[in-house]
Amino acid sequence: MRERIPRRRPRFDDDEPPSTRRREPEVEPDGPPTGDRWSTWAGATHGPEPHPGWLVVAEGAVDTELGVLKTGKEADVHLLERAVPDGPSCLLAAKRYRSAEHRAFHRDAAYLEGRRVRRSRETRAMANRTAFGRDLLAGQWAAAEFAALGTLHAAGLPVPYPVQYDGTEVLLEFLGAPDGTAAPRLAGCRPDADRLWDWWEQLTTALVGLARLGWTHGDLSPYNVLVDGDRLVLIDLPQVVDLVGNPHGAEVLVRDVRRIAEWFAARGAVVDPEALFHRLVAEAGLVP
Repeated sequence: MRERIPRRRPRFDDDEPPSTRRREPEVEPDGPPTGDRWSTWAGATHGPEPHPGWLVVAEGAVDTELGVLKTGKEADVHLLERAVPDGPSCLLAAKRYRSAEHRAFHRDAAYLEGRRVRRSRETRAMANRTAFGRDLLAGQWAAAEFAALGTLHAAGLPVPYPVQYDGTEVLLEFLGAPDGTAAPRLAGCRPDADRLWDWWEQLTTALVGLARLGWTHGDLSPYNVLVDGDRLVLIDLPQVVDLVGNPHGAEVLVRDVRRIAEWFAARGAVVDPEALFHRLVAEAGLVP
C-alpha cells in the first residue's frame, strides 16, 4: 500500500491558490471623489500668458476622461474635461505620446537633425532606438511640440493654444463643439469654390508666418489641418523643421507645399505651388 504523504499546514506568508485568490480593485488613495485625477496644472509647464479666460486653472479642479479623439503611430489624443465641482469647466485635448514598447516614431530621422541632446549617451540611445532612447524621444517630441505651439500662438498663427506640458503629455485647446464633437479635418471637407479659395488664402498666410520664423510644418497634409468654424488651424507640430539649420529643410518645405497644394487642386482651386515655395524661401531669408 502506498504511503500517504501528509499535507503541510499552510503558512501565513503562502500565496493563495489562483482559483481562490481575490483581486481587490486598485483605488487611488489620494484621488478626487469624482473624475479620474486632480488637475495637473500646478506641477506642469504652462502655455504663454495671458492665459485665455476659458481655461480652468483652479487647484481644486478635477480632470475627467471623456474618450479618444484620435489615435496615431506616435501619440493618441484624448478628450478631457477639467472642471471645478459645481463650478466652471473646459474641454481640453490631451495628446499623450506612446510608451517605448507601443511606439513607432516614423519621423525620427528628420527630428534628430539639428536637435541633438548634449549628452553623447542620450544621443546614442536615441539613434540606436533603445528603450531608454525611445523614452527620451517621447519626452522630446512632447517638449518640441509644446515649445513650437507656444511660439506660433504668441506670433498670432492659427494653432491650438498650448495649455500645459508634463512629461509625455501635452494639453491643448480643444477645437470643436461644446458637446465634445471635434472640429473636422480639412481632408474630410467638401467646400464650395468661394470657401476653397478663402481656405487657400488662410493656409498661405499661415505658411508665410511659419517661414518668417524660419520654419516649415514638417508633415503638412489635409489631415493635419482642422476646420474650426470659418478658420483653418494647423495641428500636429512636434516635427516642425528649421529651414536654415536642417540640411533637409528645403526638401521638407517642397513636400509640405506640394502635398497641401495637391488637395486644393484636386477640388478645383487654381494654385501655384512652385510660386508659393519660392515665396516661402524668400520669407525665410534663404535667398540673397
